[in-house]
Amino acid sequence: MTIWEYATVPLLSHATKQILDTWGEDGWELVTVIPGPNPENVVAYMKREVK
Repeated sequence: MTIWEYATVPLLSHATKQILDTWGEDGWELVTVIPGPNPENVVAYMKREVK
């Protein structure tokens, strides 16, 4: 059975690609993006397999 770890990541509108690329390089996969606490920000939910 695969074991996953999860993270929530605030995404800044001016650096979204850079933030996601950095997390992706560390093995994280984007699961979903939802609205954040204010209109300018969104929150990414990430997962990666625990080794």
